[in-house]
Amino acid sequence: MQVNMLIIPDMVVLDIAGPYEMLARVPNWNVDLVAKDMTPVRTDKGFTIVPDIDRNNAKPSDILVIPGGAGIDAAMSDSKWLEFTRIHAERAKWVFGICTGAFMLGAAGLLKGKRAGAHWQARDLLSAFGAIPSNDRIVVDGKYYTSGGVTSGIDAALKVIADIEGQRLAEKIQLAVEYDPAPPFPGGTPFTSKPDIVDEVLRTTQPRRKEREEQVANAVSFLNTENSTLEKNMIIMTSGLL
Repeated sequence: MQVNMLIIPDMVVLDIAGPYEMLARVPNWNVDLVAKDMTPVRTDKGFTIVPDIDRNNAKPSDILVIPGGAGIDAAMSDSKWLEFTRIHAERAKWVFGICTGAFMLGAAGLLKGKRAGAHWQARDLLSAFGAIPSNDRIVVDGKYYTSGGVTSGIDAALKVIADIEGQRLAEKIQLAVEYDPAPPFPGGTPFTSKPDIVDEVLRTTQPRRKEREEQVANAVSFLNTENSTLEKNMIIMTSGLL
């Protein structure tokens, strides 16, 4: 099984590190970290990751994994990353978007009419791509797996493993890494946290929300332009055949 995990500057490190730890423990699964080129990738908090392979030489994906973060938002309008995502996602048997990694799938035109999840501060914006936003921590629609924010990537990775290799193996991996989360405080979602905590987080992250809204709008515009060009080319080709 070939697992390709995208690594893009300014992504969230735990979006990759958590699922990587789970997926890399599956026997006979090869996990590659795929980057634009072989330059080490710096995540949003400064953690640097060395790629295994560049996107031009990546093996065909059986499982495609896309993390979230500010860098992924910026990459939504990168034609090269969109092309890579579209080609590998369409060929893959399973596609896994972590946190706002779902937005890359949406920008590639792959989530139209599908249920999808993302970070709680962003998931409503998925509707701009024709997706159906879900508040579930793990969302499965066909071969597409998406999840909530950051830590949910670990849960979703175990779900992917269970669905492909069986629940017993997933449970063994869960035990091997002693994954038994017990947060020190109640909360962790906008539905379980104190209202004043939710309000403060929303207030302090408002500039990032506005930036993301603009990036989503740009990505939607780019996607619509691509679709319009494709439709025109199809009409021209069809006319030439008649």
